[in-house]
Amino acid sequence: MPDRSAGLLLFRRAGGGLELFLVHPGGPFWANKDDGAWSIPKGLYEDGEDALAAARREFAEEVGTPVDGDVIALGEFRLPSGKRLSAWAIEGDLDPATVASNTFEMEWPPRSGKRAQFPEVDRAAWFEPDAARRKLTKGQLPLLAAFLRLPR
Repeated sequence: MPDRSAGLLLFRRAGGGLELFLVHPGGPFWANKDDGAWSIPKGLYEDGEDALAAARREFAEEVGTPVDGDVIALGEFRLPSGKRLSAWAIEGDLDPATVASNTFEMEWPPRSGKRAQFPEVDRAAWFEPDAARRKLTKGQLPLLAAFLRLPR
């Protein structure tokens, strides 16, 4: 069975339009990538674990702040990696400057034998839908399309 992940697309209404909260992955691979590199806060979950509970947990781990409220199911999406992503939208607001992500460890530089820690998320920002379309990874564009089809 392919890996499954779950995530939340935080949105807010601003100036008569919508803004979407996206995060940029931390670590050396993503350091110099921008367009096509951003994501919704998301992460893997295990068999038997509730996907929505996992999405809320992953949001809190990657952003450092839990988000609460009613959610709107966006669906399940197959990512290019083969993973399945279950996603929900939730209305809310937070300051990207307050993001405090958990970390991961990896060998860096490669084949050096040295281990380094990196934040899972190195920055976050609010984007209008057209900008979000440029920033999101290709595999997450269908969830953005599903969100934009929702009645407002």
